[in-house]
Amino acid sequence: MVHGHPAEPGEPAELGESAEDTDLARPGGPSRSSRSSPSGAFPGPSSPPRLLLGSTEDVLGAVPYLLGFHPAESLVVIGLTGGPTTSRLHLTVRWDLPLAADGLGRVLPLFRKEGVTEVVVVGYGPGPLVTPAADAVVAHFRAGGLTVVDALRVEQGRYWSYACSRGDCCPADGTPYERRAGAVAAEATLQGLVALPDRQTLERSLDPVTGPGRVAMREATGRVTRETLDRLTGRRDADGFAAEFVADGMARVREAIAVYASGGRLGDDQAARLGLDLAVIRIRDEAWALMTDDDHDAHLRLWHDLTRRLEPRFVPPVASLLGLVAWRRGDSALAGVALGRAHEVDPGYSMANLLLHAIRSLVPPHALNDRMPGPEELDQEMGSPKTAWLLPMVVLLDETGGPGPRAVTAGVPAQPSARR
Repeated sequence: MVHGHPAEPGEPAELGESAEDTDLARPGGPSRSSRSSPSGAFPGPSSPPRLLLGSTEDVLGAVPYLLGFHPAESLVVIGLTGGPTTSRLHLTVRWDLPLAADGLGRVLPLFRKEGVTEVVVVGYGPGPLVTPAADAVVAHFRAGGLTVVDALRVEQGRYWSYACSRGDCCPADGTPYERRAGAVAAEATLQGLVALPDRQTLERSLDPVTGPGRVAMREATGRVTRETLDRLTGRRDADGFAAEFVADGMARVREAIAVYASGGRLGDDQAARLGLDLAVIRIRDEAWALMTDDDHDAHLRLWHDLTRRLEPRFVPPVASLLGLVAWRRGDSALAGVALGRAHEVDPGYSMANLLLHAIRSLVPPHALNDRMPGPEELDQEMGSPKTAWLLPMVVLLDETGGPGPRAVTAGVPAQPSARR
């Protein structure tokens, strides 16, 4: 029997050449039910879930809840730790099919580092698509010294085992199983996990709000940017304004986290103002530095909400923060989607690119946490606020048709990049 409880929580990664072709998840990750909640409520289990997987049907029933969505045209590998009679489900990797030529290159070193000793391979799709990939991954793991417990193909509610040729237990037309109504699915649901219909549904969960909500946010953004432009152009003490803006922005970050921790939600003007604040790197890094294991839920609610509500040009900082907290919580798929949104808006946004590189390189989240200074250390390292800190924000104001960066920051030294 396999116990679906992690040997250690967290530290997910995403493999592959893009943020969308491979996902890695660990049991004990977040509740996926939050993704379809328009109100921004993100309920989830307070402790890692336990799922007892005693059969092939149990394993197949668990996979969508481990990934957060029902896979299609995918190859999934479940990594187990422990011995044959005490195996624990430790992590789950998913690749899109067809499998890229170098798609397996990083997974074996990862499994060795994680103490994985056994694997279960599951391919989703027709035989001509799945079989070559299953053969390749089975040979790869066996050559690497891992035990392949089973290799399966799943299609239209039936599965076939590549490891079994006996007709009495593995019929030629496959073995039917319950995709959504099995005991493991019921237990996973009770423990707060949700499997979305497919990965596209996950991607759509971050679609921008539309209709009256979009109109209201656009109007709020206009009010906030005009007000900020008026304040900025009316001040003679540019560095004094910068110090005031940064202090107010960091205070708003803390207040917003508290609002979402209590189940609340920012109003449109508050959301627009925070979106403008976060264009300033020091304010965004305050949000990063304040992210702890104890308040992941609040951060997830906050940055998910703002990723959908803010006008597109304000999205990269909040989508990057969403990607960070999702990754730290064990939800690599959501992290990849969020960071992809940031990259779509600004391909040069360095926080999103840094996190995407770390995920693809299998760097565990704690490695970045260990390097991220706290708020007081940030103050010491960066010193007092300077007018130059506001340039990324001023660029966004310029996109509204205002007087432009040169007019409002005359005499300010140039920076290598207006955005980071």
